[in-house]
Amino acid sequence: MGNIGVGEILILVLVVLILFGPNKLPELGKALGKAVGEFRRGIKEGFDEKESSSKSDSVTPSKPV
Repeated sequence: MGNIGVGEILILVLVVLILFGPNKLPELGKALGKAVGEFRRGIKEGFDEKESSSKSDSVTPSKPV
């Protein structure tokens, strides 16, 4: 379960063609590509932010005695 074969991909492409038509497919692909790119940037920024906050939390300044 979870494996997508060639037959399933062809069915999905056919359904998308029927719903949106061939003229809208380039626009949909461009929008999907932008959305995936923004999602990946957001994930990366989240990891970078978490790393920097965990590094700053682990370093505590020592008080002079």
